[in-house]
Amino acid sequence: MLVVAVALVAGALTLVTGLRGTLTDQVRSAARARAAEVAAQLEAGREPTLAVAEEDEEVVQILDADGRVVASSPNVRGSPALATLRPGQSAQIATPVDDDRFIAVAAAADTPEGARTVVAARALADVSDSTQTVIRLLLIGLPVLLLLVGFTTWKAVGRALAPVEAIRTRVDEISAAELHRRVPEPPGTDEIARLAATMNRMLGRLERAQASQRRFVSDASHELRSPVATIRQHAEVALAHPERIPVTGLAETVLAEGLRMQYLVDDLLLLARAGEETLALQRRPVDLDDLVFEEAGRLRAVTGLRIDTAAVSAGRVRGDATGLRRMLRNLADNAARYARRQVAFTLSERAGSVVLTVEDDGDGIPEAERERVFERFVRLDDARARDHGGTGLGLAIVAELVRAHGGTVAIADSGLGGARIEVVLPSAEGA
Repeated sequence: MLVVAVALVAGALTLVTGLRGTLTDQVRSAARARAAEVAAQLEAGREPTLAVAEEDEEVVQILDADGRVVASSPNVRGSPALATLRPGQSAQIATPVDDDRFIAVAAAADTPEGARTVVAARALADVSDSTQTVIRLLLIGLPVLLLLVGFTTWKAVGRALAPVEAIRTRVDEISAAELHRRVPEPPGTDEIARLAATMNRMLGRLERAQASQRRFVSDASHELRSPVATIRQHAEVALAHPERIPVTGLAETVLAEGLRMQYLVDDLLLLARAGEETLALQRRPVDLDDLVFEEAGRLRAVTGLRIDTAAVSAGRVRGDATGLRRMLRNLADNAARYARRQVAFTLSERAGSVVLTVEDDGDGIPEAERERVFERFVRLDDARARDHGGTGLGLAIVAELVRAHGGTVAIADSGLGGARIEVVLPSAEGA
């Protein structure tokens, strides 16, 4: 309203000034025409017409070279010169006619008696009256218009911002325990509707993140409870019946379960850094085929499976050697855990990428579960995975490490009968 008020006042002042100037110019033009008419009559040797139709509207005087009045209109007869003007000049003057303001214009005339100056003046009363009328109308109309604009703006803005207030109220009511609630979405596709839709998507992401966090904490607690319970159970039995569990057996159990907890904690820390995008990678050229052969040799040493590396060729990537070794270790352990007799590695370069596949001849992974196995603490066979020391984090770590290296990972059916996990990483030349 303040901005509109300033604009209206500025417009009104401009209007009044322009109107006064235009009307004054019209009066000056009429006076100039009257003065020219009388001057033309004098130069033609005719008797000048000095009578006026309305005495309070116009006055005319004829001055000699010394500025003395030699003739005038009846309404100012006997009065001294109203103004001393040179031909072509104009000025506002006061006349004896009702003491009004006039605008006078001078014109020159050459007569046999000598040079004469004709001064014609027109009253400015109509200009003042018209200007005052406009001012009175503006003084009445501008406040009414301003109030109308303010009321309309108040209603329009209030109606436009009502959905924002509804959104603010709903957001203020939503707590961490009520992330399932959503803000009302107004109809349409304007900015406020898009804001509400964006906030609902944000609440959906927060709800999923909270559910994932709770599930993660619950699963981590469950996984840590198992080795702690095992250690406690063996320790209690050893204390109650020292002859039944020798010190060596107790130490082996504690060591095995301690290593299991260590691996689990390391996996949790890695996933936490990946989730916070603070996973530190020291990127440098790495011969991935060397890491594959290294991992294949480890599997041959610790398992009785047939490890096939015949299809492993040279492949260099730019990445973190420790992270890539961890990725290969998890893929190899996952394949060995479910393989019956054979695990096969292949490595090749293709269109600026290095393609690594790890296959086994186990039962495979159902197509409906191939995306879910990359989630944390997911096991398709819980009992079997626990028996082999699995935590359900191996493939989740693989997915995070591959993503951190700018690659992709996918699962398909293997020609051996089991699962085929394919990892595609940018080559060192294309990186």
